[in-house]
Amino acid sequence: MQETQKVTPPVMDDRNAWRYGFTPQAEIWNGRLAMIGFLAAALIEIFSGQGFLHFWGLI
Repeated sequence: MQETQKVTPPVMDDRNAWRYGFTPQAEIWNGRLAMIGFLAAALIEIFSGQGFLHFWGLI
């Protein structure tokens, strides 16, 4: 008679999970939020005709 072994699949981390520290998930969210911020600053400059800092009255 043959012995059978139960094979379990490896545990996969959720890449979209919100994790703190130097983890791949944290770096993915950091990149996503940076892209949103850059896009927001570019759209403010395009539609207002002013730079980002001028728009907020910082300069």
